[in-house]
Amino acid sequence: MIKKREGFEGQKAIVLPKKTHEFCSRTPPFRSLYITDLGFYPHAQYHHRERHSGSSQAILICCVDGKGWVELPSGSFTLNANQYAIIPAEVPHKYGADEKRPWTIYWFHFKGDNCAYFTDLLSKQSKSFVNDGIFMEHQIKIFESVYKNLEAGYSHDNLAYSSISLQYLLTCLCFPDKLTPAVNSPQKDAVDISIEYMQSHLENSINLDSLASHVNLSLSHYASIFRKKTGYTPIVYFNHLKIQRACQFLHFTSLRINEISFKLGIEDPYYFSRLFTKTMGISPTDYRRKKH
Repeated sequence: MIKKREGFEGQKAIVLPKKTHEFCSRTPPFRSLYITDLGFYPHAQYHHRERHSGSSQAILICCVDGKGWVELPSGSFTLNANQYAIIPAEVPHKYGADEKRPWTIYWFHFKGDNCAYFTDLLSKQSKSFVNDGIFMEHQIKIFESVYKNLEAGYSHDNLAYSSISLQYLLTCLCFPDKLTPAVNSPQKDAVDISIEYMQSHLENSINLDSLASHVNLSLSHYASIFRKKTGYTPIVYFNHLKIQRACQFLHFTSLRINEISFKLGIEDPYYFSRLFTKTMGISPTDYRRKKH
């Protein structure tokens, strides 16, 4: 059997930095439930993972097409379209895509004080680790919204939104009969517009003056409102977005470290490596080795 851990056309994934985990683990309301990793793998042929000692996080896998399988100490389970699998933390496991009809999956890794509570509910008190996902389309919209916000950086607002959204998503899976979807499209403010501008210019070097002028604000006022909303200075936030993109390059491509640095508008690869290590708590080389 051919095995492939990651690398699928159209895939996407975000791994939150170690320092962000530590912040969430000690700070209300994040500490109750918070995301450490999330992703989407379409038609993931030969996808396979095996963790002999389990994971320090609980894992939720939502299958929307095709099928796969999950193996736990309690037994083996087939995961079909419109079903989800829950794998509790610290439980040895294997899972993978069906060879003939490989799954398309959305997945979360999560931790927190309420983690065991939700894994217990989702597994029906450890009686069923694979269950039907009612209103799966709604769950996927929540995932997309969380992904979009975390892709825009790890501001306190985004972390709070992702934490609360994850709790809502898990609650919807636990109690589908009580689900009442709501739609909300808030108007963008200057900080939101600035972050979108950062996202579209990750390959460039941008200074504070150009960021402030883009939203027609004075330098001091812009810096003040940005830090108040996100908890970071604009340049630190911009660097976080660059490192997030770097993680994706390391995760999904074979680009060399200096090539990734240049793609992110950082001419000095040594500075890039120091910035990456400071943000993620691990060097780019070790990050790639750990993931592959």
